[in-house]
Amino acid sequence: MMGRMHIRIDAVDLPGLVCPAPVGGRVPEYRNVHVAVQRRDRPGELLAPQPGDARSASWTLECTTSVSPDGIEVQGPYVQDRLGHRFVYLSWGTVDDAGTFTMFRRAKVMLDAVPADVLDAARDGLLVGRLGLTDAQGGPLCARVRPPDIAWTAERAGQGDTPR
Repeated sequence: MMGRMHIRIDAVDLPGLVCPAPVGGRVPEYRNVHVAVQRRDRPGELLAPQPGDARSASWTLECTTSVSPDGIEVQGPYVQDRLGHRFVYLSWGTVDDAGTFTMFRRAKVMLDAVPADVLDAARDGLLVGRLGLTDAQGGPLCARVRPPDIAWTAERAGQGDTPR
């Protein structure tokens, strides 16, 4: 039996519009930094890019759920599925004067790390992940994001929870 669920990612503590080059590092400084949710298998298709100096950022994703022997499976246009792991990419990139987004790093918001009871409670409603987007070095958060770096809750879906 299929269910309909929304996932809302609420982010705070964005790192700013400039990502400085690390001392002695091999990567350049990045300017006009933005973050967005990447569509599955389409790295150039981004949902609601937000500037890196925003007070907060929020994205709502429409998904479907189904029950499998391994638990609840989540699928949707923004849910990645690699090697049996489901996750949402938050892509960090620069935006040039023409509005072109060029990705330089990503964070994987791991859906397989959502506690089973929370995912079950959100199955036909709203799954909310709250996280900060600045890493320990003051730059854009990247790599795999799991609790305690993200807090997951199940909430009732309501108006304003449509995909954006």
